[in-house]
Amino acid sequence: MEIRVQSIRFDADQKLLDFVEKKVSKLSKFYDEIIAAEVAMSLLPEHENKNVKIQLRIPGNDLIIEKNARTFEDAVVDCVDVLKEKLVRVKEKRAI
Repeated sequence: MEIRVQSIRFDADQKLLDFVEKKVSKLSKFYDEIIAAEVAMSLLPEHENKNVKIQLRIPGNDLIIEKNARTFEDAVVDCVDVLKEKLVRVKEKRAI
């Protein structure tokens, strides 16, 4: 699975990029047909101003999840948790 990470309106440090890559790469355990993952991180003017959007390319449909949090790490974890559930559901539907 190819993982592309974009940081919009800020420069992400290597520690954050490594964290994102580690968390997103674990999704392949739940669904082995993931083609690519695109992660976009941006700053918002609101209180919980860290926004993360993860788009998973899988055969059939793309899965897109977007979350806001106080830190990018929290937002990434939230997105990955929701994507895990969605991937399990997609896998179960395909098995029928």
